[in-house]
Amino acid sequence: MNLMRYQKLFFTISLFFLIPGFLSLVFVGLKPAIDFTGGSLLELQFADQENGLSQEQVTEIRDILREEYDFSVVQSAGGDRLVLKGKELDNQQKDELISDLSALYGQVGILRFETVGPILGKELIQKTIVAVIVVATVITLYVWRQFKDLKYGICAILAMLHDSLFLLGSFSLLGFFFGVEVDLLFVTALLTTMSFSIHDTIVVYDRIRELGRKNPRASFAQIANEAVVVTLSRSINNSMTIIIMLLSLVVIGGETIRWFAVALLLGAITGTYSSPFTAVPLLLLFSQPKKN
Repeated sequence: MNLMRYQKLFFTISLFFLIPGFLSLVFVGLKPAIDFTGGSLLELQFADQENGLSQEQVTEIRDILREEYDFSVVQSAGGDRLVLKGKELDNQQKDELISDLSALYGQVGILRFETVGPILGKELIQKTIVAVIVVATVITLYVWRQFKDLKYGICAILAMLHDSLFLLGSFSLLGFFFGVEVDLLFVTALLTTMSFSIHDTIVVYDRIRELGRKNPRASFAQIANEAVVVTLSRSINNSMTIIIMLLSLVVIGGETIRWFAVALLLGAITGTYSSPFTAVPLLLLFSQPKKN
């Protein structure tokens, strides 16, 4: 089976999914959470609501808090719990908010109260960018050293950036259509996606090196194709166990971790695709003999 003859198709599929997200990133951008913009996060428990908060009550509370306290996000955390995110509150404003809600819905307890200043938010953005650059540089050097050829490192990083751009573009679109915000959990998912992508890519590249030693007379395209065919079923089987688990988290994991699970799920899917169908075709592209 010669999969590598479909290189152009694989690149076309990648562009089909990357271009909408890239355009969204350019013209819309990401919707940052309070981790990056600054603000307050409150997790509340409505102790007197024994059967949990109804959807009507959640909607009513959301309207009250948005109008009077400028909370941009009010999410149900399951049962009698709510997670609130919005502008920065001091202790007095927090106590007033609790008092107002208690008067309407009975006893309200605070499970978590966090405040992030705008300076710390900017610092987190800077550290995130630095972390991505450092990871990309270290991985390039590592793959270059292991395979004794710079093109392996460059192609591995390009495949990793392919996955990262897909994830960023997807969340830009989700933010535009559904108001989904990116926070530190999203950064965790992004770095995990980068790691997942590189792991699978190195497995395929290692098989290319091994087959090249066993079949020195075979062309590089034949060796690369055989490496993809041999490792593809293993990669899909391993990824499916992760994908099934993440799908379960998306469906039943609750509101507070749902988008984190979605980010990991998208990262797992694109990482599984990019290793054989982006990283290897890129390597073949770099390995083509130059025409005089």
